[in-house]
Amino acid sequence: MSDSVNAILEPGMFVRHPDRPDWGLGQVQSNIADRITVNFENEGKVVIDGRRVTLIMEFLP
Repeated sequence: MSDSVNAILEPGMFVRHPDRPDWGLGQVQSNIADRITVNFENEGKVVIDGRRVTLIMEFLP
């Protein structure tokens, strides 16, 4: 896995897609071999190629 923030993502963490702000906040479902499954509030479940997209971590209060 790459040396990006994607490498530390675990189920339950919240993220945003850098190129798709319209998808809203997403919750990581799984992170296996650079394939990150995220359930976004406005887009639903999406599988992200972690080699191509670095997700943005969100820290909720």
